[in-house]
Amino acid sequence: MKDSLTIHHKDTLELNPDLSIPDPHQDTYSKTILGFWMYLMTDCLVFASLFCTYAILHRETFGGPSSRELFDLTTAFIETMILLFSSVTCGFGMLAALKDEKRKVLFWLAISFLLGASFIFIELREFSEFVHAGHDWTKSAFLSAFFALVGTHGLHVSFGLLWLAVMMGQIHYAGITVDTFRRLSVFSLFWHFLDLIWIFIFTFVYLMGVI
Repeated sequence: MKDSLTIHHKDTLELNPDLSIPDPHQDTYSKTILGFWMYLMTDCLVFASLFCTYAILHRETFGGPSSRELFDLTTAFIETMILLFSSVTCGFGMLAALKDEKRKVLFWLAISFLLGASFIFIELREFSEFVHAGHDWTKSAFLSAFFALVGTHGLHVSFGLLWLAVMMGQIHYAGITVDTFRRLSVFSLFWHFLDLIWIFIFTFVYLMGVI
C-alpha cells in the first residue's frame, strides 16, 4: 500500500511517530464516514415515507389495473440480480483499492457502472411500457405512489452512476490516494444502501403485489 494511502499513525514508516496528536487523515476519514451515515439516515426517512404512502394507497386503483395485473416478477427479479451483482463488484473494487491495485479497481467499478446502467435501462423500459399502455402516474393513487417510490430509487441510482463515472476519472488520473479511497468508501456505502432499498421494493411492491 502506498504511503499516500496510510491513514493510521502505526502504519507510517516513521520510526517514532508523534502519537500525541491525531492523525489528520484518519480524523478526516472518520468525520466523512460519520457525516455520510447521517445523510443515509435522512434518506431512510425519505424512503420510509414513500413506503408508507404506497402501503396506504396501493389498493386505490380508481378502477384501473392492480399490481397483480401490471407487475412482471421476471423483470423485477432480473433487476434485483443485476443490482445485487453490481453491489458485489463494487465490493471487489474496494478490496482491490485496499491492495492499491488501480487497474483492478477501475475494472470492477466499470462492471458496476455497466450493471447499474442496465438496471436503469430495464426500469425505464418498464415505465415506458406502463405509460404507453395508459397506466401513468396520473391514472390512480396506486400508480402515483408506485412511480414515486420506484422512480425515487431510480433517480438515486442514476445519481450514483454519475458519481461513479466522475470517481473513476479521479482514480484514473490520481491513483489510489487517501482522498480517492475515502470517496470510494463513501460511494460504496451509498451503493450498498441502494441495493438494500431495492430488496425492500422487490419484496414489498413487486413480490407481495403479485402474490
